Amino acid sequence: MKKSFNSVVRYLNVAVIGGLALSGSLALSGCTGPSSNASAQGSSTPSASSQPTATASASASASGPFGGFASAAEACTAVFDQSTGASLLPMAAAQGRTAELEKAKADLAATADRVPATLKEDFARFKDTAIAGLTDQTVYSSGKFNKAMAPVNAWLKANC
Repeated sequence: MKKSFNSVVRYLNVAVIGGLALSGSLALSGCTGPSSNASAQGSSTPSASSQPTATASASASASGPFGGFASAAEACTAVFDQSTGASLLPMAAAQGRTAELEKAKADLAATADRVPATLKEDFARFKDTAIAGLTDQTVYSSGKFNKAMAPVNAWLKANC
């Protein structure tokens, strides 16, 4: 049992470090606010307290230029939050926080349904990889998680 716990802790460290690296690289790339495309297209900037809501219907999925989101800023915030949060899913699993884990997986799936068309396939692959990492810890040690996250990071850098 101790060996299994140590393995989980090691993979959680990898996940946390990866999440921190993502946060740092996105901060350096300027993904801290709405893109210039959002203001050029006349959308208003949401307040810092606005978050994507779970009230969006299934019909809102990826239909507009921002997918199922009202603005580029909202899409950027949701994609960033979910991609960063996905790196912490194994920690919730290791701590036995089942309800929190199920909500996080549902939020990740909902975001995958709403992302813009240009990100849809890559984000779905990322979601599947993150969820697979809950039962297969080699997802992190083999680099599969980072590989799945790379196109999401590229989209964030290009659009946020």
